[in-house]
Amino acid sequence: MEIINFAETPSLVSQYLSELRNVNIQNDMLRFRRNLERIGQIMAYEISRHLQYRKEEVTTPLATSMDDLIDEQVVLATIFRAGIPFHQGFLSYFDRAQNAFVSAYRKYREKENFDVFIEYIASPRLDGKTLILVDPMLATGSSMELAYRALLTKGEPRRVHVCSVISSQAAVDYIKENFPADKTTLWLGAIDPEINSHSYIVPGLGDAGDLAYGVKE
Repeated sequence: MEIINFAETPSLVSQYLSELRNVNIQNDMLRFRRNLERIGQIMAYEISRHLQYRKEEVTTPLATSMDDLIDEQVVLATIFRAGIPFHQGFLSYFDRAQNAFVSAYRKYREKENFDVFIEYIASPRLDGKTLILVDPMLATGSSMELAYRALLTKGEPRRVHVCSVISSQAAVDYIKENFPADKTTLWLGAIDPEINSHSYIVPGLGDAGDLAYGVKE
């Protein structure tokens, strides 16, 4: 499995990620959502360099041009709710992509113990397509895996790109064990060293859904 960690090479992702983490900046929900969207746009561009293309003749006002056009059907899949602005960043670049949506939530049995449940899925057929599965926080990896398994009920994608802004090292290891290594690429803004007893990434940035849309009850 190929793992691409943007933190290994300083870039604009580093700037946007720093603002997402910063408690003095992240209280601005509009800016927080926009930074998630920006990182999604950058990742979308980088993924586009790994896709297959075909040559196609295009007529201009003066002549014709042979241009490279994407020759894969892309499906953008998102886990609600923090994934929405991140998803929008990808969608603004892959504007002809089909889209899929999955709900995943934690149901706590005790203060620090929970199960992850999938309640909703809306997706096109995935057979032979390129699936880009996005969620900004990859803490344990279990929600991402469950979303992927749910999407497999809609068919077998040809290629899978798993994208997160921040992942724990434990989640990276989990994804490597539970996704098909021969067709999965993992794209990460940063890899943080640990998760705490509540399964939050440390240092992380807090609850991305609450920071993007307000505190839930």
